[in-house]
Amino acid sequence: MDRQLAPVRALLTDGSVVEVRELGPGDATTLLDLHRSLPVEDKYLRFFSTSPRQLEDFVRRMVSPDEPRHVVLGALREGRLLGAASYVVTDDPECAEVALVVTHAEQAHGVGTLLLEHLASLARGRGVRKFTAEVLTMNFRMLRVFTDMGLVWTVVPDGDVVHVDLGLEPCERYLDAVAEREAKADVASLTHVLRPGSIAVVGASRSPGSVGHAVLRNLVDGNFTGDLYAVNPHATSVANVDCYSSVTALPEAPELAVLCVPAKAVPGVAEECGRRGVRALAVISSGVDPDELMKPVRAHGMRLVGPNCLGVSTSSPAVRMNATFAARDTIAGDIGLVTQSGGVAIAVQEELRRLGLGLSGLVSTGDKLDISSNDLLMWWKEDPETRVVALYLESFGNPRKFSRLAREVAKHKPVIAIRAASSEAGQRAAASHTASTATPSVTRDALFRQAGVITVDGVPELVDVVLALRQPVPGGRSVAVLGNAGGLGVLAADACVRNGLRMAELSAATVDSLSRLLSPAASVQNPVDTTAVVDEETFGRCLDVVGADPAVDAVITVTVPTALGDPTGGVHGLTGKPVLAVRTGQTGRLADEVPCCAEPARAAAALARLADRAEWLDRPRELTHQADVDLRTAQGVIARNPEGWLPPDEVVRLLKAFGLPVLGGTLTTTEEHAVAAQRAYDCPVAMKAVAEDLLHKSKGGGVVLGIAGEAAVAEAFRAFRDRFGDRLRGVFVQPMESGERELLVGVATDDKFGPLVVTGLGGVDTDLIDDRAAALAPLSTADADDLMRGYRAAGAVLAATDEAAVRDVLLRVADLAAALPEITELDINPLVVTSTGCLVVDARIRVARARPIDPFLRQLRRTR
Repeated sequence: MDRQLAPVRALLTDGSVVEVRELGPGDATTLLDLHRSLPVEDKYLRFFSTSPRQLEDFVRRMVSPDEPRHVVLGALREGRLLGAASYVVTDDPECAEVALVVTHAEQAHGVGTLLLEHLASLARGRGVRKFTAEVLTMNFRMLRVFTDMGLVWTVVPDGDVVHVDLGLEPCERYLDAVAEREAKADVASLTHVLRPGSIAVVGASRSPGSVGHAVLRNLVDGNFTGDLYAVNPHATSVANVDCYSSVTALPEAPELAVLCVPAKAVPGVAEECGRRGVRALAVISSGVDPDELMKPVRAHGMRLVGPNCLGVSTSSPAVRMNATFAARDTIAGDIGLVTQSGGVAIAVQEELRRLGLGLSGLVSTGDKLDISSNDLLMWWKEDPETRVVALYLESFGNPRKFSRLAREVAKHKPVIAIRAASSEAGQRAAASHTASTATPSVTRDALFRQAGVITVDGVPELVDVVLALRQPVPGGRSVAVLGNAGGLGVLAADACVRNGLRMAELSAATVDSLSRLLSPAASVQNPVDTTAVVDEETFGRCLDVVGADPAVDAVITVTVPTALGDPTGGVHGLTGKPVLAVRTGQTGRLADEVPCCAEPARAAAALARLADRAEWLDRPRELTHQADVDLRTAQGVIARNPEGWLPPDEVVRLLKAFGLPVLGGTLTTTEEHAVAAQRAYDCPVAMKAVAEDLLHKSKGGGVVLGIAGEAAVAEAFRAFRDRFGDRLRGVFVQPMESGERELLVGVATDDKFGPLVVTGLGGVDTDLIDDRAAALAPLSTADADDLMRGYRAAGAVLAATDEAAVRDVLLRVADLAAALPEITELDINPLVVTSTGCLVVDARIRVARARPIDPFLRQLRRTR
């Protein structure tokens, strides 16, 4: 393992950027100066009581590469050391003594907490499970840092010293605390991007056809509320804005600089901005060298949007700003939009404009070297002017953090994502059935579904959902269709069923009331056809009657104008139930914010997304972990087999350690051993060859079933030996077991997304029918239920079986995957399911050395 870790950038609570890195021998003098500068009340007892020479010797040992038990992290801003945190491993390799020092001027900005988070993450990755510390009782600030961490802790007073113990396992309370601190810091830093008090456009050309001119003109025409500057060495004024020859020549350091200069000039201009004190950059230019650009960004602690982006805008009354080169200004609204594509941003903006809807803010992230959707989720979660968040993402930098952030935002504000890059062209070859399922689109969709993100496949569908979200969410999936055109009503009913909605069974009272309102020619069953002669007042009364039926959760109205009248004017909202209107060829809003869709299929699809959101909001979110897990035994299996496919007996041992119902078996190496195993089972057996490169045993001729009698067992063993020769490592003998259904349950692990749990049809059906569902571990009970019923054949497969047993298997497999990151692939196939339980009949597991990853560690995006 490398002694020195790569430096990372992170945010303090005031939004400023610091570098966190491991300190080495070259930092000893700086670290000593920091210790010596502290007043007595800010020091640990052991530093306070040492002589200057003892302190110097101790610090130099801490940063020495010859002391592998010592680790020191520092937080630096533009090369100046603000604080340091260290640990020294004790005689117990899972325990370390921790110390922390922060310069007095920075003690209210979260330096100590940030350093402790990074130190704890590093220690966990190196096998340390507990920190201990001794703090002077007078050092209240330091005690507060420890107790606010969110980790499990104990404190024991002892005279002038308090003994502190911190458990390093990242429990939910700790992750929530980290997320809260990160959000506070991120919002503070993004203020310079989305609420700047001053902006400079660098490269503001006099040519109306240039990007720089367009950005500056949009800021002027949009009445930017702050101070606006232009930088152009060849002009005195552009768009009636005074020009300056360089960033250095500006009368003040602008909070935000928008760079519209040639790509090769961008790094130099960014360096000039950093030296001048600019806090954030939006780089419009494309073709920029990312490494060269990030050098000044890192060195001067700036935030960065782009490069290769449309820009940023906000419609906040406090700061009106359109720093983009879009053709038209942003309409004020309540939708926050972040997109990697400038073209998508313009398309969404124009479609919303056509409907009279607007944005609270727009950030085009482009190549997203720094600011990404994760940052914007934190911003819009706290922004009172944003009611809906819309995303267009082509890639994820940290999908596990995205999942946690999106889930928190979606509890309060709908989050909608336009799916992109959904093709299977990038599907990787995989050795197991499970891994072949784990394509990027499957994994992404599982993340979105569990995080409560509403997914759409294009701009029109996005707009439909945005409009629908103006209505209440439905209490269920039962829909009534009311229209004056019977054929369109039938199409609406068909579309509802296709989208997972149900046609409501209207009550006798509702049918009777409709019969009294409508002519005898009308159809008063769902879908209700009022006939073309209905007027808008009668249509509105019918809507009230249908909406009052307890069996109806939502209503879709379908109206067309005729020579006899147009009942569309009778469409109105209902209390507590959504109403979506259909008027052919028309998209917009009717009275009471009732959304109007151009065709029945679009209305049904939007209503289904509302129903999905309602169910997600109501679902329990607590993660479920099984208590009867022997983690030490499971870890022992991994330690003995650090690479490759586990032997079958070790697979059984690991699965049993997690309480999974495993059939088991005996790994035999001779004919006599195999015969003895069959004799002990006293029943017909299955015999499975264990041979090099034999992964799919049935396809490779490595399985024989229903073998009984000593002679048959010996003959099967010899047949394997003849077929596989020197590749044969043994034969796994199992008692025969059969059940009513066979399932596949598996795990595939992605470095970014983490473990994906897959289930679906098992046995020979796995190869014949691609029918599976997937979810990201760990799982809540609701996640497990969704997974269990998420494939097409689930209803038939689970009928008359023990669903509780299947759910338990899924939860245990998810716990196994989350606890053992070394497992890269796991296939349980088949999982035999009966009316009384489940049984793992066959399984295989592949492991690899895991690189410690902490997806929730507070750090800014790294360059590619």
